[in-house]
Amino acid sequence: MADLRLGPLLRYVDGSSATVWVEASRPCTAEVRCSDGVRAETHTFQIAGHYYALVPLDGLAPDSERSYEVFLDGTRVWPLPDAPFPPSVIRTPAADDAVRVAFGSCRWAAPPAGEPDPVGPDALDTLAARMAAAPDGERPDVLLLLGDQVYADETSPATRRWLAARRDLSEPPGDQVADYEEYTHLYYESWLDPEIRWLLSTVPSCMIFDDHDVIDDWNTSASWLADMRATSWWRERLLSGLMSYWVHQHLGNLSPTELAADPLYAAVRRSPDGTDELRAFACGADADPASVRWSYRRDFGRVRLLMVDTRAARVLDEDSRAMLDPGEAEWLREQVLDEPGSYDHLLLGTSLPWLLPHLVHHAEEWDSALCRGERGARWARFGEDLRRKADLEHWAAFPASFEALAALIAEAGSGPGAPATVLVLSGDVHHAYVAEARWATGGPDARVLQLTCSPVHNSVPSWIRFGFRFGWSAVARALGRRFAAHGHCPPSSVNWRKTSGPWFGNQLMTLTLQGRSARLRLDRARETGKGAGTERLVTVMESQLTRE
Repeated sequence: MADLRLGPLLRYVDGSSATVWVEASRPCTAEVRCSDGVRAETHTFQIAGHYYALVPLDGLAPDSERSYEVFLDGTRVWPLPDAPFPPSVIRTPAADDAVRVAFGSCRWAAPPAGEPDPVGPDALDTLAARMAAAPDGERPDVLLLLGDQVYADETSPATRRWLAARRDLSEPPGDQVADYEEYTHLYYESWLDPEIRWLLSTVPSCMIFDDHDVIDDWNTSASWLADMRATSWWRERLLSGLMSYWVHQHLGNLSPTELAADPLYAAVRRSPDGTDELRAFACGADADPASVRWSYRRDFGRVRLLMVDTRAARVLDEDSRAMLDPGEAEWLREQVLDEPGSYDHLLLGTSLPWLLPHLVHHAEEWDSALCRGERGARWARFGEDLRRKADLEHWAAFPASFEALAALIAEAGSGPGAPATVLVLSGDVHHAYVAEARWATGGPDARVLQLTCSPVHNSVPSWIRFGFRFGWSAVARALGRRFAAHGHCPPSSVNWRKTSGPWFGNQLMTLTLQGRSARLRLDRARETGKGAGTERLVTVMESQLTRE
């Protein structure tokens, strides 16, 4: 009999269709049966000895809700026996519904039940607990996970013990993950958490990777990549990271129509064992990153979401350095400007913040100038060393890309069909804040905000607390301008100011978008007492982002 090893994850949902992802213990037929009579099934596909299925459901009635069950070869495997959670449901929206979007990034797996948690309550765990306690209460319509869903380079004590039983940790890459099988362990550790498992079974999710899904500061620079490629373990790590991301995260980002047209998905499903096909794809992505697109678009009524790959799509040559390769940049432009007037809110999901504290921004553009030789070879060597040690690789470290995004936002946000807001959603920097962009001339009609929220469940070192508080100060801004002058950095077309924050802790932001109205809330996970069950999401900020 086939067992359910992981999942189900409710991934894509629109007004009439949905997809549900599962991993089974052996080859089988996976079936989803809904309480309204809709059902669908598909056979598993195999990758590296693991068996997966993405079940597409069609013919769902809009503006309705139904519970669902999962069967493997005719045996019910979900919901789990004696599960303490309400039934998993699929909610299909109406065309004019409000859209509630929860987002965050950077989640370490929570320790097993009963063990102390060194970084405090998990924001996703506490969201699940709140929803389970009030099944008819507020819930997100979609959960955006903006990177670092797993940490390949920072493993837990339990995972390190598992790795040590498998191989010699004195050999590279030590206690980091090395191959596909070890990546699957990370997903088990993270997504078999009972609260997370139920949450992901009942709230649709959109995901994109960031660096720790592969390695810290992935694709920082051309010399960084050359150094990594010279190691004995990097190639297997990267290929396994891309393969596991495609299976566990990327497939579920696609609509049923996109899946049906995807040649790799078709090839993997046709083959008795799709490992070679997927590995060849990953090899191609390594050799030519521009040949693969991880970015994608989702429309939720009159809300447009563009999730942008800011890791694998980079151009690293110092003379043409860019956050997005030309094909990716053109794709983004086409999606932003497609059907002007057809959306009221534009959400740009980028794991890395576009707008940073001014001191950090100017330090990154200064360092970028040094690395491309603006002050000579000696300063270039210093700049590369600093770039790696200080993680100077956000949008500001790609000045041309920063300005290109500013220009695209200004164009999209201007004119009679302009949206009410353009909201850049990010994580990565282990704190939360809101910053508003302003243009001296030629600015958009839409309100443009950087909304940054992380971590969901991770540490917040004291240097981050100090550095990012100070980074927004007037003194820091003046100091940043001196950095920019030393690097001969031209002034930016856009200015910005922090309007809220910074906040530190395990947290989630939630947007509520209806018509041309946008509201933002920040919830932080806190312990409100002693013992199990005392963790709560506490609202620390609410703000109306648009004028009523």
